[in-house]
Amino acid sequence: MIADRARFRNAKKLERLAGYRLPELAFSGNMLETLCSRINYDVLDFAVREQILAFFNDFLRCTCKDSPLCGCPEKKFAQKVIELRENGLDHRQIASFLMDEYGIEVFPTDILSFLEESVHVLEAMADVAHLQGRDELAKTTAEHIRLIER
Repeated sequence: MIADRARFRNAKKLERLAGYRLPELAFSGNMLETLCSRINYDVLDFAVREQILAFFNDFLRCTCKDSPLCGCPEKKFAQKVIELRENGLDHRQIASFLMDEYGIEVFPTDILSFLEESVHVLEAMADVAHLQGRDELAKTTAEHIRLIER
């Protein structure tokens, strides 16, 4: 999944703030738990603090019992990447947006691979929907494929 390739550019700053070693991976369990703990973000510079708050608001807000280790953050991140592509951004622009908005580094080639995999999954869903006579689902899936591939 694309979330497994996302790294925080400012992981070292967060590590110093937390007081213990953290992985660079944005969606690792340790990083997610640290972001949800009571650490003082006010000591970070404004830009980094805003990126962390945007990350928290967009990916870590859920009502699951096991939050933030419930899988919702990773799903929301994948959904965000697909949404950005459907809105017309290419893989390089998506990588740039993620860096600017959240301080997350993802290689454009990883984004491109993820989008290709997503299209294959959607094609399989459309085929199954046709076989089961669920034409509306097949039509919706085909529209998502069209938006991703353009």
